[in-house]
Amino acid sequence: MQKTTMTDHPTVKQYFENKETVQGPPNGSPIETKWLRELCLHAGADDVGFVSINRSELDDQRKEILSLFPKAKTLISFVCKMNREPVRSTARSIANTEFHHVIDTVTHVGHQIVKQLEAQGIKALNPPAGFPMELTREGKAWVISHKPIAVAAGLGQMGIHRLVIHPKFGNFILLGTILTDAILTSENQTIDYNPCLECKLCVAACPVGAIGSDGHFNFSACYTHNYREFSGGFTDWVESIADSSNSKQYRAKVNDAETASMWQSLSFGANYKAAYCMSVCPAGEDVIGAFLNDRKHFFQEVAKPLQDKKEIVYVVPGSDAEKYVKKRFPHKQARLVSNGLRSKSIRSFLWALPHMFQRNQAKDLKATYHFTFTGEEEAKATVIIQNRTLSVTAGHVRDANFQLVADSRTWIRLLAKETGMLPAVLSGNIRTKGPLKLLKAFRRCFPS
Repeated sequence: MQKTTMTDHPTVKQYFENKETVQGPPNGSPIETKWLRELCLHAGADDVGFVSINRSELDDQRKEILSLFPKAKTLISFVCKMNREPVRSTARSIANTEFHHVIDTVTHVGHQIVKQLEAQGIKALNPPAGFPMELTREGKAWVISHKPIAVAAGLGQMGIHRLVIHPKFGNFILLGTILTDAILTSENQTIDYNPCLECKLCVAACPVGAIGSDGHFNFSACYTHNYREFSGGFTDWVESIADSSNSKQYRAKVNDAETASMWQSLSFGANYKAAYCMSVCPAGEDVIGAFLNDRKHFFQEVAKPLQDKKEIVYVVPGSDAEKYVKKRFPHKQARLVSNGLRSKSIRSFLWALPHMFQRNQAKDLKATYHFTFTGEEEAKATVIIQNRTLSVTAGHVRDANFQLVADSRTWIRLLAKETGMLPAVLSGNIRTKGPLKLLKAFRRCFPS
């Protein structure tokens, strides 16, 4: 049998015959931005923007983006519109169907764009619009931050509700991002104004008080309720099952409707418990008319039904949200739960502190804490709490009111409630210096 070389293989021969048609722009020369925009819109995007990987707005994300796609030179940000009335519905099944449908649309559009770019010899990658996420990662579980990329690409600005508001479509959009090795002839710049009206309707509608009238955002409150049937809430639900000795004990913790809702999320797709901040937002050229024509009627028609809805609101015991619900919405049932969030490392613990901080629990606290972690993961950090604000700094700065030295593995187990403070102290794995009331005050600021 005659031996053949690889160059004689039919696939190899076919590749070299077709190489000229699929090799992409010669010598990395720029491709026309207009051509790429039309390609994206034809694929189903409602608007699209382009931003270079070297833009200053992406400085804090560049390393992460390049680790995801080392060849990235240009980021494509696109939006797909949602229908407004389904999102505004008090029936969560209607609102969630709209979310799921448009998330699928974003996934499809991203796939189509990458498919067409690949056919032109241009390398591209489309991360998911939302879930699935990399739950084994430390810190944030999402692989790319769509919102700041969309802002940099000129598709809108962040409102006080932490949603991107498109100048025309308002916040009734979902975002997609594509990473590509293409260089474009031009790129978009951020828009020079913020479509957010700061009307505070999102503040009034949020069932857990996650959005402060001063612009403060309580991530923990939003996450615990709105994402109850996502990863953290699911973990808490599973542990409720595991901790129940029989069905009667389980039903005392989780009623039949909640069990059915979790089943629906598992079988169809994780359901959001509230998108009220998005529902009531009147910003954007396509949306603002009804608000400007009759603000009182707009509030009564859009915001009031959400405020008046009788529903379960999930809050962490001792959190700012618990007090808010009981005071602001006494007709809503505050259900005390764990948010299911647990730090897997010291790094993730320090990263999570600003997101879990409850400023109203810290209203009378003014203290500087020095943390020293030893063992598997060594680290030093300073946490300063004063005037209901929090700062976390690497290393030890300023004079400390309270010092804590802990074995890193023991501290993570303590956070997960797998051990107690007393055994950890008696074993010498945790040592403290300073008034213990400051440690108790610290822990009150981060209920989970």
